[in-house]
This record gives sequence, C-alpha cells and structure tokens, in this order.
Amino acid sequence: MYSNYEELKARLTKSKFRSSFKLKSKDLEYINKKGLAEIEKHAEEFNRERLAPAFPKNDGKQTPFRGHPVFIAQHATATCCRGCLSKWHKIPKNRLLNDEEIGYIIEIIMHWIRENVPSP
Repeated sequence: MYSNYEELKARLTKSKFRSSFKLKSKDLEYINKKGLAEIEKHAEEFNRERLAPAFPKNDGKQTPFRGHPVFIAQHATATCCRGCLSKWHKIPKNRLLNDEEIGYIIEIIMHWIRENVPSP
C-alpha cells in the first residue's frame, strides 16, 4: 500500500488507461447533489460488497465503467478489482480485506474525486 498519494498519483499518471478517466458532467451533478460525505458512504458500501470478499463475484468485471463517480474513481486509481489492488497497491488476492485496507481504498478514491471536482 502507498503511504503517499502523490507517489501513487505519479505512477497512475504514467498509465494511459488509468489517466483517461474523467468525471463527466452527470457525475459532477451527482456529487454536488449528494455531497462528498454521501459519496464516501457509497464508496465504502461498494468496496465492502464488491472488493472485500476473498473471492469477489465476477472479480475483474465487478466495477462498471460508468454510472457512479465512485466507479470512475476506482478505475482511475486501480482500486476496481482484486487484480488491480494486487498489482498497483500490493494488497494480496484471495483473502478478505481488513478494515485498514478498505479505509486505504476509500481514502484513495475520495482523494481522486476531490481532486477532480472543480472548485465553485
């Protein structure tokens, strides 16, 4: 796991795929409507349901590419599946994620979202 978001960001920026993700106007409207606290709750729910199990259902395909700002952030930060968590964040596959790891994932997602929401 990265202790420094800037290090992770620098590495992700080098990936054409990871750096291609952007929040669209619908995503930004949703964030403004719900607020960041609610978005963070959604991030926790999605991650506990879709990533935390040792063997998630449809692993590698469980995170849609659109439909929620958290999904976009997950792909942008390589927190979308257990394979990406292993490759990019050194979080081992095939075991239940602990609360510290889930907190780390949510922190990364929310950091990316905050960074990609224009200031009013």
